[in-house]
Amino acid sequence: MRAIDLHVHSTYSDGTMTPAELLKLAEERGLAAFALTDHDATKGLDELLKLSADSPVEVVPGIEITTAIPGKDIHILGYYINYHRPELQDFLSELIWKREDRNIKMCERLHDAGLSITYEALRASVTPETILTRAHFARFLVDAGDVSSMQEAFSRYLGDRCPTYVHREKVLPEDAVRIIRKVGGVPVLAHPIIYGFSDDKLDRLVASLKEAGLAGIETVYSTYQGADERQIRALAKKYDLLMTGGSDFHGSNKPHIQLGTGMGKLFIPEEFLDGIKKEYMRDYEPKNQSPALLTFDLDGTLINDQKVITPATKAELDKVREKGHRITISTGRPFSSASKLIVKLGLDEYKPLVSCFNGGCVIDWATGEVMLKKTLDHETAAGIRDIIRSYGRHFHTYTDTEVLTEKETEEVKYYGNYVNLSYRVVDDVLIEEPNPYKIIIMHLTEKSKLVPIQTEILEKYGDRVQCVFSGDMFLEVIPLSSGKGAALLSMCELLGIPKENSYAFADEDNDISMLSEAAHGVALVNGSKGAKKAADYITFLDNNHDGLVPFLNSLS
Repeated sequence: MRAIDLHVHSTYSDGTMTPAELLKLAEERGLAAFALTDHDATKGLDELLKLSADSPVEVVPGIEITTAIPGKDIHILGYYINYHRPELQDFLSELIWKREDRNIKMCERLHDAGLSITYEALRASVTPETILTRAHFARFLVDAGDVSSMQEAFSRYLGDRCPTYVHREKVLPEDAVRIIRKVGGVPVLAHPIIYGFSDDKLDRLVASLKEAGLAGIETVYSTYQGADERQIRALAKKYDLLMTGGSDFHGSNKPHIQLGTGMGKLFIPEEFLDGIKKEYMRDYEPKNQSPALLTFDLDGTLINDQKVITPATKAELDKVREKGHRITISTGRPFSSASKLIVKLGLDEYKPLVSCFNGGCVIDWATGEVMLKKTLDHETAAGIRDIIRSYGRHFHTYTDTEVLTEKETEEVKYYGNYVNLSYRVVDDVLIEEPNPYKIIIMHLTEKSKLVPIQTEILEKYGDRVQCVFSGDMFLEVIPLSSGKGAALLSMCELLGIPKENSYAFADEDNDISMLSEAAHGVALVNGSKGAKKAADYITFLDNNHDGLVPFLNSLS
């Protein structure tokens, strides 16, 4: 069994290694996984998850939230947090404001005590996005020659009982537990032994946090002795809490602590992570025994970047179908393109309902019947066409069997190959197709070139259309009443499946309505920020590494 490390800090808080350096070190150490748990900060997570896509090391998106009870800071770890959620970011912004207010006051006290530090100098010593912690104070004092070591800085000036220390305005640990739960994460009490509480006081703290929703307790930690670990294991058993572990690695700020091994003897078993994942998905299964509706986006979700479904994912699809769940497809592709891919992928054997054109139509694969149809009215489509023409950008729409474009461009060549459809150049796409399902605007390399077009379309026609990105190259315009979310609700109704048994699996901004409408929205970790923000769950791995498998397995 390989080791993991679920308590690690980067330069985005008070560590000295960047996310990229941490990942490289984790690979060198042979870790199976590690969690980035910066203090009150999530800014390193997007960077790290992107870097780890093809790494043998699994990355766990996490955080360490600093809270307080009278006389003592208490730290709460959160694992598999949906860190794009505004509820969490608003909570952290308030925390950071309180931290900075405390930092300013503490700098003033330290300066008045005759030390070199000022808030302006301390802030200038780190990058603008860094969350200042006491480790930064200590490092500054060492570098300034005011103290000989970071240990001296804490013992004389920065410790909780030092006269120059300033306690922050309280954020209670129960509040941190609740916000982590609210954004789908798994809350864990960090390093309980180091708080120095009596057995009775620690027990009361754990009982209070358990009532608030605490899921785990850090049972294995760099500085624990054997008796410490036995005590925390007993608490975990008493309160039915997950056992977790971490080194609390900070790089050179804690040179005696090493990633994965702590002070040399630390070993955190991989099985700890299995328990955390199970807890993360505890509300995932259907609420009753009736069939569930499983709606899959294709590109970037159900299929990998080579446009195939891997054997492991296909095996799980077969299992959920045998269980009686209904597999449906929701894609931005036209039906003529989607149908070719569905046959190629072997999805036709499921006889799915197929939502195409980003919810513009729903077709029953078994009968070929169009169950739902929503198109742009001609006047609106003509106005949008004229806006796009004024920017000189490529755009196209469709007939039932081909792509219609007003100019042969590199974009239409790329798109025709992408969706496996031929294209035809015409003088006016709306003469050929007066009421299109959708219009696509494209730029192959610069998404920013499409943003002003999106803004103008929404300013003039936002009461009639949706205008969303389905990828960096694709800006799509569909009727306001259309969309993947509306299609999911329609498919639930058509199949007689209650909404509370609906699941959506997707990765892009055009999937947001579907992820929001489903009772269980699952975004791929490779997905857009908007998709992950809208989702209830984020997969542990991406679409190239069977990210859907554990979520499908829980339904079979």
